[in-house]
Amino acid sequence: MCLYKGAGKSIMITVTVFVFLTETVFMKKAGNTKFRYQNIADELEGKIRKGLYAAGDRLPSVRALCREYDVSMNTVLQAYYQLESKLLVESRPQSGYYVAASADRGTEIPETSNPPNSVVSDKGEYIIGEVYGRRNSTEITYFSMGVPSPELLPVSGLNKSVASALRKDPGSCTGYEDIKGNQDLRRELARRHFHVDGRLKSGDLITTTGCMGALSFCLMALTERGDTIAVESPVYFGILQLARSLGLNVVELPTHPADGLEIDALKPYLEKGKLKACIVVSNFNNPLGSCMPSAHKKALVELVEKYDVPLIEDDLYGDVWFGDRRPETCKSFDESGLVLWCGSVSKTLAPGYRVGWVAPGKYLEKLVNLKLFHTVSSNTLAQAAIADFLEKGRYEAHLKRLRHTLHINSLRFRQAISTFFPEGTKVSQPSGGFVLWVELNPSIDTFELYTRALKQGISIAPGRMFTLQNQFNNCLRLSYGMSWNESVEQALRKLGELARSS
Repeated sequence: MCLYKGAGKSIMITVTVFVFLTETVFMKKAGNTKFRYQNIADELEGKIRKGLYAAGDRLPSVRALCREYDVSMNTVLQAYYQLESKLLVESRPQSGYYVAASADRGTEIPETSNPPNSVVSDKGEYIIGEVYGRRNSTEITYFSMGVPSPELLPVSGLNKSVASALRKDPGSCTGYEDIKGNQDLRRELARRHFHVDGRLKSGDLITTTGCMGALSFCLMALTERGDTIAVESPVYFGILQLARSLGLNVVELPTHPADGLEIDALKPYLEKGKLKACIVVSNFNNPLGSCMPSAHKKALVELVEKYDVPLIEDDLYGDVWFGDRRPETCKSFDESGLVLWCGSVSKTLAPGYRVGWVAPGKYLEKLVNLKLFHTVSSNTLAQAAIADFLEKGRYEAHLKRLRHTLHINSLRFRQAISTFFPEGTKVSQPSGGFVLWVELNPSIDTFELYTRALKQGISIAPGRMFTLQNQFNNCLRLSYGMSWNESVEQALRKLGELARSS
């Protein structure tokens, strides 16, 4: 189909479409799951990463790659566009494509944490109050917020789903839902979470008030005041504060910024029988951004099964991946019902709707009773609206756009950090999620940096918030869940200048 008038343009569009379709058919017949341009982009990226092309080097011309790979010009251009989106190459008019100056300026990632697990301080709680007591100003750039900005959310589509939910429900969503939660929502959740190997059924799920509601029910069902649980370190401060409010002791375990929890560090505590439960943010941990490899998840589940200790899995960020497919969950390897898998749309779709869920395995009856006693029912309208949004396929379309935006943002933020921040700064390299973990020189106190940055209209999350121990004082978390623009870049520049002068 031709979209333009004029013989020349008609021929060009027709040929381009024909070549694209031909190459797609060829690819599928060959059993290749990637488009040709993706294969070309992957090969070029590999050569850049290995240093075969250095920053500033001219890359092969479009025509040269057409001949080398026997593909169309459009295919090669698509490959270069993909590399441009990753900030690896740059186009120079009338000259060609070159390796971007930032391509070999990457920063090191932080080391595996080594929590002391000695003296517990309330300094983190004070910092949390300071940071999150100031989050409503339009004059501040909030790098401290671990949620997507409103402009990245499908507000119009959500409004349509709210209207649809009101129309479909005989009582306009004014009545109580089933104790387990909206049946349509639980059915849609079970359908789309294929990473649990298709074993998840709607009856296995309970809806909750956000993911924190799910975690709360899990801990209340599994522990009593004075019990001990194990968590990653650093870990989302909400988990720490929840545990303290329930009178629990917390063991913080070494965690790698790429691979997550160090399983060998957990084993001695299990052997001594000191733990009543473990909590892991298995995919794109907040604040590190770590993602446990599948083999580690399988080994972790086998380990807790050996000692009959339940594993609470916070999979809040699992839908925001940057690779080829969604990472597996610990729940995927659960054969005994010991994994309590928690999730929500609070970080991907509608934070204010507070729609979460849990698949609690063998503890299903306990959690149903807890929900009955504590909340009776979840928000009827919010659940029905999210169910409609999922059913109409809007969620997957939204996630595709969101993942692309966040991936580009993560690369831009890392590039800005390597350019503007002090020499020796280390930063995580997440393959999904919303946040970066930044480690500065040990002499820099990031709470003091926060205080100085706030005066410049910049809010950050000091690292001390994410632990109960005296550690991470020179670290901070930055959220890239916002639209990239000149103002954001200037804020990062200013933050880097403040860090350099600390």
